[in-house]
Amino acid sequence: MAKAAATALAGHDITYVVASPLERAQQTARPIAEQFGLAVHTDPDLIESANLLEGRNVERAMRDPRAWRLFWNPLRPSWGEPYTLVQARMLRALESARRAAEGHEAVAVSHQLPIWTLRRSIERKRLWHDPRSRQCALASLTSFEFDGLTLTGVTYSEPAARA
Repeated sequence: MAKAAATALAGHDITYVVASPLERAQQTARPIAEQFGLAVHTDPDLIESANLLEGRNVERAMRDPRAWRLFWNPLRPSWGEPYTLVQARMLRALESARRAAEGHEAVAVSHQLPIWTLRRSIERKRLWHDPRSRQCALASLTSFEFDGLTLTGVTYSEPAARA
């Protein structure tokens, strides 16, 4: 899947690759970096969101009375890192990658919730959402396009879906 994402980026002007410190993000970034002859940099702001439900099926947990204490506030969310904190660190990561690749393109490899939170923030949508509605598949590409300092668009593709 990571190789399909790398192939989809062929012909792009990528000069900077950065990833979350987690192993699977580093592994996803590696084929992209290799294709462009670059190193993979690490940014802790790209890490997965802190989550008390890690490793559990969320829908199953919601039916378990012992886990109900975690779901008292879906707007925060009460089961993990507040969306506003995810938003702040992902905006920092986006700006850092934009600066590192100034005038060129950067690839930042993160995780589903942080990417989706960043996208919702950029699109000026509320941060809390139904996780089943996320447009953020494994090895998908969410692109934030800039003209100088101005964000001009957001696009999404799933190159691994065709692989």
